Amino acid sequence: MGLISFIKNAGEKIFKSEEKREQEKADLILSHIKKFGFDTSNIRVAVDDSKVTLSGKIDTMENKNKIVVTAGNVEGIDTVDDRIYVTKPAPVTPPEPEKQFYTVKKGDYLSKIAKQVYGNANKYNIIFEANKPMLKDPDLIYPGQVLVIPPLT
Repeated sequence: MGLISFIKNAGEKIFKSEEKREQEKADLILSHIKKFGFDTSNIRVAVDDSKVTLSGKIDTMENKNKIVVTAGNVEGIDTVDDRIYVTKPAPVTPPEPEKQFYTVKKGDYLSKIAKQVYGNANKYNIIFEANKPMLKDPDLIYPGQVLVIPPLT
């Protein structure tokens, strides 16, 4: 939980006009999250200028992280206040380490990022799979986009 920063002028353009009221923006972001197949029945979205606050509950840490990056990778949003909690009980085995985030820079591609974070460019598919359904093609990433980087298992 906490604040995650994004680049305000990068991301999917879901706001057709800057004149939209905050509630309309919140509704658009919630619809944007839903279109990727996430259960948003227990998720609430509030927008205050360029900050999105997400609250409620979700089943897994994986889905939580994906919802946070989906909301943040919207043009006009530069901060996500993550107040979502995970409902799935903690496993008896040691918990999975929390994933890290990576902001794509100009000239980046998934294998380059994989080489940087894992030491092996061939592990790019791990990053791609962790960011589905937001990523539909491993070659289609853009500067300013925030990706979930899962730990190696």
